[in-house]
Amino acid sequence: MTGPQFLMRRLLEIMKSGDTPEERLAKVVKLVAGSMVAEVCSVYIMQPGNMLELFETEGLNREAVHQTRLAVGEGLVGLIAQTSKPLRLRDAPAHPKFSFRPETGEEIYSSMLGVPIMYSSKVVGVLVVQNARQRDYADAEQEALETVAMGFAEMIGNGALVSPNLVAESLRSSRGPERLGGRRLADGAAIGTAVLHAPRFDITRTIADDPQAELERLEAAIRDVQIQIDEMLAQPVLAAGESRDVMEAFRMFAHDPGWQRRMREGVESSLTAEAAVKRAHDLTRARFQQVPDPYIRARLSDMDDLANRLLNRLQGGANVFNSELPDDVILVARDMGPAELLDFGEGKLKGVVLEDGSAGSHMSIVARAMNIPVIGTARRATEVIDPGDRVIVDAEHNQVFVRPEPDVVDAFKEIESIRAEEEARWQELRNVPAVSKDGVEIDMLCNAGLLLDMQHLGDAGAVGVGLFRTELHFMVRGRLPRMQEQTRYYRSVLEAAGDRPVIFRTLDVGGDKLLPYMKRETEENPAMGWRAIRISLDHEGLFRMQLRALLAASPGQSLSIMFPMVADVAEFMSAREVLDREIAWACQRGRTLPSEIRVGVMLEVPALVWRLPALLPLVDFVSVGSNDLMQFLYAVDRGSPRVSDRYDTLSPAFLSVLRRIVRQCEDTGTPFSICGEMAGRPLEALALLGLGFRQLSMRSNVIARIKEIVLSTDIAQLRVEMERWLARDERTLRPLLQEFAGRHHIEI
Repeated sequence: MTGPQFLMRRLLEIMKSGDTPEERLAKVVKLVAGSMVAEVCSVYIMQPGNMLELFETEGLNREAVHQTRLAVGEGLVGLIAQTSKPLRLRDAPAHPKFSFRPETGEEIYSSMLGVPIMYSSKVVGVLVVQNARQRDYADAEQEALETVAMGFAEMIGNGALVSPNLVAESLRSSRGPERLGGRRLADGAAIGTAVLHAPRFDITRTIADDPQAELERLEAAIRDVQIQIDEMLAQPVLAAGESRDVMEAFRMFAHDPGWQRRMREGVESSLTAEAAVKRAHDLTRARFQQVPDPYIRARLSDMDDLANRLLNRLQGGANVFNSELPDDVILVARDMGPAELLDFGEGKLKGVVLEDGSAGSHMSIVARAMNIPVIGTARRATEVIDPGDRVIVDAEHNQVFVRPEPDVVDAFKEIESIRAEEEARWQELRNVPAVSKDGVEIDMLCNAGLLLDMQHLGDAGAVGVGLFRTELHFMVRGRLPRMQEQTRYYRSVLEAAGDRPVIFRTLDVGGDKLLPYMKRETEENPAMGWRAIRISLDHEGLFRMQLRALLAASPGQSLSIMFPMVADVAEFMSAREVLDREIAWACQRGRTLPSEIRVGVMLEVPALVWRLPALLPLVDFVSVGSNDLMQFLYAVDRGSPRVSDRYDTLSPAFLSVLRRIVRQCEDTGTPFSICGEMAGRPLEALALLGLGFRQLSMRSNVIARIKEIVLSTDIAQLRVEMERWLARDERTLRPLLQEFAGRHHIEI
């Protein structure tokens, strides 16, 4: 096979020739067929109406040219256009998508390698080679064909092969209204102006006239981006905390020699600097997507950002974060990392729409802390939404409106006006004690996991932190934080809390929360596998380091520690024994201990509910993790859209389990709270009050709303009603609670 460097040189020569477009196209397909040692090379060009037309071929019947047409998604060529991904097959006719076209005479060919031709981030054609014998095409052959496809894209885009009007018409997208479905990653709703975070950089020149000059441009752009990242790290806002950690990891990517080498090799094969960046990025993205580890695949957002920064520099753009932005930014991206979100800040950013993303991603966690609504898994978002489009992000109903009709905008603004009035009303309650109509005091606590969360405690009216997720500090770093780093971090959390109590949950990783530096275990059901306290007890050194850091961070202060995912009393005793050894270790060395050490358990495994009589005398407090408790009780994957909403948290079965926990804790005088999502939902919070919960821990942005419910409720009366309802044969108590709220003028 001839190398890509030779192919690109020959393509450049053909482009510069005085031939007609048809003559150029015929020469190119003949060149590719000969270079790839293929009997057939064909090029299909996108036509208006999403139809792919055979424009030229070397090897198929000439009569089929301009006659054979395939819809996007039809046949193997249509499949390549639909997925925008290469396809290589040893036995193409055996593929279920194979569509035989007798006019082409292709029945004698077995193997096939095809790649999309991309222009302006859209498929404008497909380039295919075929062989009669069954052939396994190598990675190098695919890369060579992809390189040629980039040259084709430039020739198509500048009119060297087909009419520019034809390209423009096939690329023209509908400007009508669109509605995209998705998944709520962070609550809220917003309307604003679309800004593409991963801008679609149009690479109009792919073949280098002067490779040495292109190499110098590439080197200069790499240096500029590295300096830019260093300057960002020098900003005071990134002096410490999670944003500093993620940006340090980001800087490591920017200095990766392997990534830089792949780009230089692209330039040396006669690609322009821009085309070399795109080619290296496409190869890296393809390799990352094949890795089963979700953490590694999640780093694609970092690689996307780096590639975009380089392309921005090469095309003379300004700093993407300092460019002119509208005051109502709706950020649209394939995916994002938390550092990128932090770069935009809270001022102009109103909402985020992602094609990928997950509720447990770092970006989603930071977005929730910043009170920014996020919709994820919005398919085709970067294709459908153009810069400057009006966009409504409705995370509460899992939908995005693109270029909405005026009546939709009016309806949304009316709802927003009502929400604004509610927010103003709730803000007035910030410093009002959470005491029910019948005088029951409720502790309104906040869930946190970032230093960023701690900034909102006072504004939210939280009296403390009922759950601090320590694992997030581990997850945003590229390496295990040392004990001194952990100590400084926990001390910063306590300082930010002031005199408010903080309950630290020890490391809860595993399942969908992976550490980049920990070996991943392959499990059929990771949510119920090796995670949380099970990992801590098996990796005692890691567990002891964290406990030692927590003790060192709180000398002379009250320290509350909670163990997650405890399934039986013996597990709690084992974890408590490790803590006691660390306390003894600190005493032997004359260290100042916390003035008080409270040790509790997160109750999220149903088996432990039936062991409470043995457990409660051993613990200082219990916190119910309603998310996992519900998941395990009903054997339902809360991440599965098919079953996650099938069972209601307000079902008598689940509420009866919670009532059992409340009664046993009340009987023994053990403090208890709940820190799952239930506590932050109005109707669910009302049910919890009726069951007897007096400590509710939730996201900071919903505390005032739940406090209003507390102030309006006669809890004694509600508790009597709840007892009566639980004795009835109901699938859910939701309608009964709604009726109670309406009857007693409780705003839900």
